[in-house]
Amino acid sequence: MDPRDTILLCFGDFPIPVISATPGSMIPWNESVKILCWGTPESYLYQLEILRNFTFKVVEKKLGFQNEAEFLIKHMNPNTAGRYQCKYRKQDHWSEHSKALELMVTGFYNKPFIAADQDTVVMLGKNISLQCSSAHIPFDRFSLTKEGGAALGDRTKLGDTKATSQNQTGGHQGDFILGPVNQSFSGNYRCYGWYSGSPYVWSAPSDALRLEVTDIMKQDYTMGNLIRMSVAVLVLVALLAILLENWHSHQTLNKEDRADFPELSWSKQKDMWTFEQTPDSHKVDTNH
Repeated sequence: MDPRDTILLCFGDFPIPVISATPGSMIPWNESVKILCWGTPESYLYQLEILRNFTFKVVEKKLGFQNEAEFLIKHMNPNTAGRYQCKYRKQDHWSEHSKALELMVTGFYNKPFIAADQDTVVMLGKNISLQCSSAHIPFDRFSLTKEGGAALGDRTKLGDTKATSQNQTGGHQGDFILGPVNQSFSGNYRCYGWYSGSPYVWSAPSDALRLEVTDIMKQDYTMGNLIRMSVAVLVLVALLAILLENWHSHQTLNKEDRADFPELSWSKQKDMWTFEQTPDSHKVDTNH
């Protein structure tokens, strides 16, 4: 490298370009993908390269002052799948290459089958093993992905594994161990089969396998609280029912007591009052 380039890189005039793909790095057969290469506003030339026979070869160049360059692959197939990188030119010098971007074409082979060695509802902190297998295609490699990401339908590649065993139907199987799991492990998982001699040509994705991570202790605690609250409500309702019944019984007894002692008429009350007067109260004072 020219010494002047070293000075420019140290001062940040030539930041390393960033390469990305939209909608993602796993592209179905014959569909399109956009490759973006981010540079600087002063960049006037962008170059996209692909690895072929251990050497990167130029795929396309974009001329014009711009902050980024977009390269379109119209039809994804085994010839366009592979390992890409980009760089830009500013002033009289090229930048460093970006990190490698691996693009896989999917759907070249029939889909494998994915399964779990236990219930797909997993307790927090435990491990779970997922098996990817093919009954009729002897893949020697399998890859596991998890759906979700910045873009809808994007898949995050979790890892690759060798086909370590033959299944009963004569096909091959790969095992993936996940864990200790946390809440971020919940989601849909798919797997792909491929050959080590063609690492960028994959099968169609398997059907989705849904994993749910649960905190049993938290659920038990919440359930216990719900049970205690329910019992408290039942006790309160029972007490209110008893009080209401007691009040109703008391009211009924009072009405029956009043029915046994009817009110006297005014004439009878007057006769009783007259009868109760003492004779002395009707004497005439003769001393006057």
